[in-house]
Amino acid sequence: MSLTHLLGAHISAAGGIQNALRRGHELQCTTIQIFTKSPNQWKERCIERADGLSFQALRQEMKIAPVIAHAGYLINLASPFRELYERSIDAIVREVARCEELGIPYLVIHPGSHTGCGEERAIELLVDALDAVHEQTVSSSLTILLEISAGQGTSMGSTLEQIARMIDSVQESKRIGFCLDTCHAFAAGYEFRTKADYQRFIDKIGTIIGLERLLVIHLNDSKSGCGSKVDRHEHIGKGMIGERPFGWFMRDERLRKIPKIIETPGLGKDLATDRMNLERLRKLAEE
Repeated sequence: MSLTHLLGAHISAAGGIQNALRRGHELQCTTIQIFTKSPNQWKERCIERADGLSFQALRQEMKIAPVIAHAGYLINLASPFRELYERSIDAIVREVARCEELGIPYLVIHPGSHTGCGEERAIELLVDALDAVHEQTVSSSLTILLEISAGQGTSMGSTLEQIARMIDSVQESKRIGFCLDTCHAFAAGYEFRTKADYQRFIDKIGTIIGLERLLVIHLNDSKSGCGSKVDRHEHIGKGMIGERPFGWFMRDERLRKIPKIIETPGLGKDLATDRMNLERLRKLAEE
């Protein structure tokens, strides 16, 4: 596979955040994604300045760039419940601070869930939350990426139109980008299993959101069918999407410089399956 491909995995930071880089290097990743703290707890990890500089030096040594962060799962910037809403804003502000210490340029977040308040109100809440985050992180160069959702339950952001509206409504919209997840998009109802459908899908992203805003791609197969609204990741080529479309994503010149990350079962803890999925994508890139 050409080194111009930015391909990697979501990697566990167990035992110390620098271990994520070492595991990624072992897998021959040119980019990786990490959690900067436990995704299932509010408890924060403090990144000391020395640790941040050491992480950045090791990243340069191992030639992994960019490193991408994914926000925790408890965060809901579209919540109508004030305590959770305010706590979520504070959590994102601290996520941004950790990313700055580590030299991470992108933070992927889920658009949140409306939990009954309705989509219109949820969009207003999300936009206000992002504006608040930006006001508290004026000096940050980080870009927050809204990840498309599968549309399960009351989750927001399952259509390109809704993602585009969220981005365009933020005051500093240049600080917001888009993260495409193939499993989520497929489960949300976007079809790309034929070459013609794939081309239409990428063109639609370009028209509605803008390919310049597509900054990270999560390459995941899906256990569930197209339009199922069920978010269940599968190994590359083993799910309902199948192997061929991933070759199109890997070989599309328009997407060549965009970091591509697998979040397949095991999620960074099982290097054997990560290696299997990455090797499959590398082979597809050369076909």
